[in-house]
Amino acid sequence: MTAAALWRGRSTPFPEEGDPMAHELPFRFFDCDNHYYEATDAFTRHIEPEYRKRTMQWVEMNGRTRLLVAEKVNKFIPKPTFDPVAAPGVMDEYFRGRNPKSADIGALMGELEPIRPEYRDRDARLAVMDQQGMDACIMLPTLGVGMEVALAHDIPALAAAFRAFNRWLDEDWGFAYRNRIFSAPYITLADPANAVRELEWALERDARFIVMIPGPVQTEAGMKAPADPVFDAFWRLANDSGITVLYHGGETHYTKFLQEWGESSFTEAFRANAFRGLISTDPMQDTIASHLALGLFVRFPNLRVATIEIGSAWVFHLFEKLSKSYGQVPHLFPEDPRETFKRHVWVSPFYEDELRSLLQLVGDERILMGSDWPHVEGLADPASYIKDLENFDYTPEQSEKVMRANGWDLATRRPV
Repeated sequence: MTAAALWRGRSTPFPEEGDPMAHELPFRFFDCDNHYYEATDAFTRHIEPEYRKRTMQWVEMNGRTRLLVAEKVNKFIPKPTFDPVAAPGVMDEYFRGRNPKSADIGALMGELEPIRPEYRDRDARLAVMDQQGMDACIMLPTLGVGMEVALAHDIPALAAAFRAFNRWLDEDWGFAYRNRIFSAPYITLADPANAVRELEWALERDARFIVMIPGPVQTEAGMKAPADPVFDAFWRLANDSGITVLYHGGETHYTKFLQEWGESSFTEAFRANAFRGLISTDPMQDTIASHLALGLFVRFPNLRVATIEIGSAWVFHLFEKLSKSYGQVPHLFPEDPRETFKRHVWVSPFYEDELRSLLQLVGDERILMGSDWPHVEGLADPASYIKDLENFDYTPEQSEKVMRANGWDLATRRPV
């Protein structure tokens, strides 16, 4: 039975297409990919004075407010004040691969609007969530996921910047506000001891999730795989506390590969060209591959990892490689690494992904719904995600797992 069929048994008719709040569901859903737009003082309100000039500063240049990171103009977000900002979901069709008139990004974003209260105020956000039929959500950075690489050359400043960021986040949003908004503090592994202290601090404040970017980690001792034993104290605490570790898309150390191909050395959001949409370097695929190859989940069997706003295409590529590798060198793995993956990794696919094949590959208990609201590439109506599940023949029971049960499972700490 589809959601539409379930609706036919209700007193209210099934909503009309085009209504921005049209897709009311027979259950309240858990959205694993929601975002705030950072306050302008997110990185500066609590920064330790000695790091002010080495981290984030705001300046006026040619009549525009620009963000300096390490005293350089940062272009990860073209308008980092987020006021004005584009409306939610206006680039939905573009991210489904449909732009027949080849309109440029500015035209697709449409007219910008003043920032809405719900983008920065948790109580205003709860009111909107009620309108959307959203029970709870994971709340994630917009600007924050693009800042680590810009400070990787100065690890003490990098650690200080995200200490300040996390204290702003706790103050403005909280880590488990009314048990509905689960904001994820950002943890960088660049300073392993600092990462442990930050996780301890977050756990004391009832954090259910933490977030980081995929890819190798710049440390004082050089680049390291995140599963390197140098980080084991951090992973042990994540394992024992039962918190969920999120990997989210953003600026990673893989950006340097674009420069090797003659591309710009920075990643500006949506400033795409043909090659950037085709390049195959995938930090998420390689991060999970490294975790499996280095035995991270063997050392920490209670560890839960979820991947958000990275899609699911990488999962298929990784499974092909895991199958071949396990066939060639089974003695290097304690078990089939695909089974290890399915015990420890949850995936939030893009709504335009091949959702039926993903279901067959990893099962309904490892798939997470994420709307990316209120970003332009997300869904204007988060509940409409169910349409994509139905288009790929998910049953009502499977849809409810993806859109509700799995998120709540990860929001519940599972300590050793």
